[in-house]
Amino acid sequence: MTPNILSIAGSDPSGGAGIQADLKTFSALGCYGMAAITALTAQNTRGVGAVHVPPADFVAAQIDAIFDDITVAAVKIGMLGSAAVVEAVADRLAFYKPPAIVLDPVLAATSGDTLAGEGVEQAIVARLFPLATLVTPNLNEAWRLSGAPRPFGPAQMREAADRLVRLGAKAVLIKGGDAGGETSEDFFLDGATEEILSAPRVNTRNTHGTGCTLSSAIAAFLGRGLPLLDAVAAAKAYLTGALGAAAALNVGTGQGHGPTHHFFALWPKA
Repeated sequence: MTPNILSIAGSDPSGGAGIQADLKTFSALGCYGMAAITALTAQNTRGVGAVHVPPADFVAAQIDAIFDDITVAAVKIGMLGSAAVVEAVADRLAFYKPPAIVLDPVLAATSGDTLAGEGVEQAIVARLFPLATLVTPNLNEAWRLSGAPRPFGPAQMREAADRLVRLGAKAVLIKGGDAGGETSEDFFLDGATEEILSAPRVNTRNTHGTGCTLSSAIAAFLGRGLPLLDAVAAAKAYLTGALGAAAALNVGTGQGHGPTHHFFALWPKA
């Protein structure tokens, strides 16, 4: 059966990040995608102009509508917008207990624009860390959530991951894409196993939504039955391919960060 994967995240009208990126990723990886929208944004490849966060009870109602009718194989959580929305999402997921939850603690867009209101960081740690199968912060998010020194090297990334596990995360993947260098290295820790996952760095400005794409790919592979570390490795390989093919797209003026090519393996090549 085709796995049904739910994204609980914000909307990106330009299609490169948020639920739009998640749904494209789910489809590209052979899953049926669904979405509960936690925030509406006015953004494009250059930045975020405005954010509207719906009432928390409406977010909860969307989640209820899915679980009341559809079998969910995995959940990906992205932008949540407000502490009240975090609480509502945590309450519903604690009730429904989906088999796998991938938490991407989105605090800012690729452009640097903030996407998290007051109290969101604390609520994510307190309410969602204990529920998540995997937490996938980037370097800045790992630094902010853990309180560790800013993680640029493997030692600092390990310290931040260890702190996040001690804060309640079952497993952590710190994404090293912003660190620079010839390779992109992510650090995985689940309290027992630690591993550095490395891939050649792709020289491209089309990095909008990379975190969304990676976390949703992990959720898709978990929904397809892969073990956690295998799902992480497969998702990283998928993202590398999507970044490498992104130049085939013509989205944006070139002044910002364009999207990755989610369907690089499926669409006819020029």
